[in-house]
Amino acid sequence: MYIYGIQLTMKYTLSILCLFFLGVVANSQEGTPTPFSVEVDGYYGTILEHNPDIAHLITQHPQGLFLSWNKKTYGLREAERRYGYPDWGFTLAYQDFQYDVLGESYSVYGHFNWYFLNRHLVFRIGQGIGYNTNPYDPETNFLNNAFGSHLASSTFLKANFTKENIWEGLGVHAGFTIIHYSNANFRAPNNSTNTWAFNAGISYLFDNGNIPEYVSGENDPPSTDYFERFKLNLVYRFGWNESDVVGSGQFPFKTYSAFVDKRLSYKSTLQVGVDYFDSEFLQEFIRYRAIAFPEDGLTGEEDYIRVGVFLGHELRFHRTAFVSQLGYYAKWDFEFENRVYNRLGLKRYFWKDRIFAVVTVKSHWAKAEGVEFGIGVRLY
Repeated sequence: MYIYGIQLTMKYTLSILCLFFLGVVANSQEGTPTPFSVEVDGYYGTILEHNPDIAHLITQHPQGLFLSWNKKTYGLREAERRYGYPDWGFTLAYQDFQYDVLGESYSVYGHFNWYFLNRHLVFRIGQGIGYNTNPYDPETNFLNNAFGSHLASSTFLKANFTKENIWEGLGVHAGFTIIHYSNANFRAPNNSTNTWAFNAGISYLFDNGNIPEYVSGENDPPSTDYFERFKLNLVYRFGWNESDVVGSGQFPFKTYSAFVDKRLSYKSTLQVGVDYFDSEFLQEFIRYRAIAFPEDGLTGEEDYIRVGVFLGHELRFHRTAFVSQLGYYAKWDFEFENRVYNRLGLKRYFWKDRIFAVVTVKSHWAKAEGVEFGIGVRLY
């Protein structure tokens, strides 16, 4: 019952936080109405063998559909002007892995579009939640070591050549997509999948006869005007995860962080800090290793607490930021994975940038350890 309750809590927390971040992005527009577009495209691809443990799952070519809604920006906010008038929106996706062991996946994302080459090349990044119809089951689906749970985080990247509003709002686009599904070790097994696919589709631009002019950024203040002195940040993160030992159970973890940051420009902030990791799954894993593998020479009482130091960067877009950090365990009494870790995620600032909420994935290179949900304060 305890684990089942954690699973339900985790699912609702993921859903609420994803909707929260999508909502704050949506509210970042001014009140002036601007056009929007809808897209539909199909894709066909292959699963990349990023891990030899999933080689037996690569038997067919996955295919699926994207349905996207894009809100256009025209520079009503400074961030829009500085980033070349990107779009934001939502995507619904369906993927058929063409193999009953992997089942099918249904996903919802929030996304951003970034334009290049006179707005003919668009790079899209989307982050959201996916639902798989046939995850691992020790009795009925033991071959599926890619997905250990129905619910998973999902990320997709798109690079498309696009031509919008060719005729009365209709447009076309085509390019390549990478789709990633992983539950970030919320439940084992979790080898995940990465699908490389070709996609093509059509779009329609609503209100195409009433497109506003782009607001120029020539009168914006220099980016260096946002230069700030050093600020102290305190963060509390939490979540649940499981070791790679299937059936070992899900356990809560807590992370306490303190770091100093310095904003250098409108877009960039640098960080340096310390993490304190209290991960109960690791304590259970040490006990398991001591009993199952006595040749390791473990007692089962080894210290599972880890302390790391890290360097980080924030890429700001108005009050939302993309966080990237690279750390090293200074205290690492039990040799789990490796001493280098990384953290990627989203942050949202509130109340004059003094309070923030953050959702990140902590990994050891490409191997995720857990999804972290956090709240922090930035002291003046």
